[in-house]
Amino acid sequence: MFIYSLPLFFAHIGLASPLDLLIMFIALFMVLFISSLFFGGDQQKKSADHYLLAAWNGGVALKWAFWPFFLILNICLYGADTLVKVGMFTVSGWDDVHVMLVLPIVWWTTAVWRCSPNTALSVWAACARLLTVSVFFEYSLKLLIRIDYPRIFFGCDELLLDYGSCF
Repeated sequence: MFIYSLPLFFAHIGLASPLDLLIMFIALFMVLFISSLFFGGDQQKKSADHYLLAAWNGGVALKWAFWPFFLILNICLYGADTLVKVGMFTVSGWDDVHVMLVLPIVWWTTAVWRCSPNTALSVWAACARLLTVSVFFEYSLKLLIRIDYPRIFFGCDELLLDYGSCF
């Protein structure tokens, strides 16, 4: 997450400085941490016959709802961005990967939010929620780059078939 998009954001777009984003990140973490202190953590495990349904309903431990999808999501995003940077992926292929990941991200965000009480420390709940919110910030950065700044990311000089997407 943020491997290619954040450096482009700071170098070419410049809507905020690294210090501004750090302050917002810390403030959001504090809000999420304080709010995690107030939700009642019912540590009762519900039936975990089906992992996806149990995670959706908040019936699994937070680490089992957060980590598997977090790793898969970051591998997919890094792979798509790297393939675009080396010229092996077109702009429309990059768009397809991100559109296909939208629904799993919605499931993951809901599962993490509902499974947050299933952890021993409130700080882990706040960190997990902060990282799910960060995914939406990452997607908004990628959308901004895709719509307003495609030439700085996609290497439009090398694309022959998808050159129209660079304007």
